[in-house]
Amino acid sequence: MANPDPAHILQVGMGFFASKTLLSAVELGLFTQLAKGGLTAAGIAGALGLSPRAIPDFPDALVALGFLERAGDGPDAVYCNAADTAVFLDRASPAYVGGILEMANARLYRFWADLTEALKTGAPQNEIKHTGESMFAKLYESPERLEQFMNAMSGISAANFSLFARTFDFSPYRTLCDVGGATGQLSCMVAAANPHMSCTSFDLPVVVPIANRRIAREGLTGQVTAAGGDFFSGPLPKADVITMGMILHDWNLPDKKMLIAKAYDALPPGGAFVAIESLIDDARRENAFGLLMSLNMLIEFGDAFDYTGSDFQGWCREAGFRKFAVMKLAGPASAAIAVK
Repeated sequence: MANPDPAHILQVGMGFFASKTLLSAVELGLFTQLAKGGLTAAGIAGALGLSPRAIPDFPDALVALGFLERAGDGPDAVYCNAADTAVFLDRASPAYVGGILEMANARLYRFWADLTEALKTGAPQNEIKHTGESMFAKLYESPERLEQFMNAMSGISAANFSLFARTFDFSPYRTLCDVGGATGQLSCMVAAANPHMSCTSFDLPVVVPIANRRIAREGLTGQVTAAGGDFFSGPLPKADVITMGMILHDWNLPDKKMLIAKAYDALPPGGAFVAIESLIDDARRENAFGLLMSLNMLIEFGDAFDYTGSDFQGWCREAGFRKFAVMKLAGPASAAIAVK
């Protein structure tokens, strides 16, 4: 047996070094700046307004972490984006996922400093702790802040929603309602990949203009509709397929079961309910991201949590569903499917 090695312990324990270096690079717009052309370290400092002390440690750390590439050595070396950061962290790229990192930098990074308190108390550690207002209350105070948050969620959901839209068998169905549809992203992707589908993005009335802008931009007006409503205060719109993308994990168990029951009531026989989340593996050993996301739900909401495919099946069976499947999507995400 090999001697124990502390490398993994130290890498994870000090992982916030690397995390904050990347988050600051996104906040500063470094990858967007380098998309215009390579720069020396001094050029980076000038473009971003950095202290001379940040040079060359900051860009060289990003090289060592694999986020930048460097041609040459010394002061004349030129830095450019790595292949993945060029695609995913340039704000001008349609595949930009940095919105979620911007939110992590602005909010979650500091809230996670109070994880120990959350573990001891079970209480949320976000805005509600400091101001008495919930995260959603703060977001919905400002349409601009709300749209920024929803765009951040769109970035991290894009690959999963696109794969679901192209992989799920929509041939038996004609209508879809995406509950908590935000910008209308999932509805638009399903409609674009399946021209026979008529889709509704259902969210609070304040969100409808945000979704309408996306629907019009995608040229899907008529095939995709944005509808306003509150999934807590009334029934869900009727549809052959009901989807919830990153919705169920926001709530405690009674609310999860209530939403599942509403989905059941809104579906015809043979209709499908689909929850797209970072499903935790049933053995709770492998999907570290899903488990950490569940801890993030503790930070954000206290009693909210992520779940396994087996958990989902049990709750859906209780609501009356009879057929179940899990479809692997991109990265740690999956689609949990229940058929009425």
